[in-house]
Amino acid sequence: MNLRLRTRYLIYIITVHLALVALIGWVLREQKALFIASEVLILISVYVAIRIYRAFQQPSEFIASGIEAIRDKDFTVKFVPTGNYEVDELITVYNLMIDQLRQERTRQVEQQFFLNKLIEAAPIAILIFDFDDRIASVNPKACQLLGMQADEMLMKRLAELGYSLLAHMADLADGESRVMKPNGIETYKVLRSNFIDRGFRRSFLIIEELTPEILASEKKAYSKVIRMMAHEVNNSIGAVNSILSVTESELPDSELKRAVRVAIDRNDRLNRFMRRFADVVRLPQPNLSPSDMAELTRNVVRLMQPQAEAGNVALTITAPDTPVMHPVDLGQLEQVLVNIVKNAIEACEPGNRVEVLITPSHLIIRDNGAPIPEEVVANLFNPFYSTRPNGQGIGLTLTREILLNHGFSFSLQTEPDGWTVFAISWARTMG
Repeated sequence: MNLRLRTRYLIYIITVHLALVALIGWVLREQKALFIASEVLILISVYVAIRIYRAFQQPSEFIASGIEAIRDKDFTVKFVPTGNYEVDELITVYNLMIDQLRQERTRQVEQQFFLNKLIEAAPIAILIFDFDDRIASVNPKACQLLGMQADEMLMKRLAELGYSLLAHMADLADGESRVMKPNGIETYKVLRSNFIDRGFRRSFLIIEELTPEILASEKKAYSKVIRMMAHEVNNSIGAVNSILSVTESELPDSELKRAVRVAIDRNDRLNRFMRRFADVVRLPQPNLSPSDMAELTRNVVRLMQPQAEAGNVALTITAPDTPVMHPVDLGQLEQVLVNIVKNAIEACEPGNRVEVLITPSHLIIRDNGAPIPEEVVANLFNPFYSTRPNGQGIGLTLTREILLNHGFSFSLQTEPDGWTVFAISWARTMG
């Protein structure tokens, strides 16, 4: 059995003094004076031993109190000097250690508070994972970007949240950075890194949305080029057509006169071609007014019905009987819907379907025609990108600009069931 030091000390002192009493009593049993004097000395020795025991016990009690305070994380407990040199030296060291611990703890709390505030106010989305790569905390920007509440994401893995972009981030290695364009519109820079928590690695994910900056940079670049091209082409065509018109009027009816007419018509087509590009640059800000989105959509479907029937494509619409009012630029949005429905019809073969669905919160135009190739998805809304031999890529560029100016979110993708869906929502969140 293991005994504490003070218990062993007490047993030792008691044993020694009892032995002395017995020994003295046996040796000096005939000499009363010496026996009494010896007993007095033994009593004095016991008193001195008790005093020494108490002197030894005082640092132990002090150490026990200090350990208890540290165990309770109470760094306000300090001791006053006792007058005992050895104990006072220990008290001085303890008080100095407590001061340093208190200062360090205060510094850590302040740094943690500052870090939490910094993460909370950060303009980029931050997701912090636990030791099992489950989401432990998210900042408000991440909730806004993902369109979810924090409690819907906590303790889940990225792949469990149901967002394709997040699923693609799951294979990111620590320290790896990647630029992602999941739907041809939104662009994100994603960085995954780690930190050490209690000796173990924990990961965090930073998602920075680059869409506004990239769109602004793209528009600035192509606007300058288009303005320059339009200026040069218009000036040249105007002068050339003027000369050709005078020449045509002076020529007799002949092959040369008909050739001049062909040249004039070609110049006119070139001029219209450049005007279509210039329309993207000169697109005015939307003049918003409350409009019935359901009625607008019905009108566009009626307008495009002959083209669908000509290709033996079924064009249907599902819309509520009550108006779906929303502030929009009616002319601009009509052009958007015409472009989308026209593209859907052209993607279909005879017997395919184009379905239009409108609700109070969104508009969906889908078709079961040719799916969008995987390599094309990221470039769909790039300025003037087209997969058609004679396409100019203006329709989707103009659509993108109008919808962005309205503040609508939108996406175009082929679903797993084979239907290609163009979705427009009145509220903008990342999907």
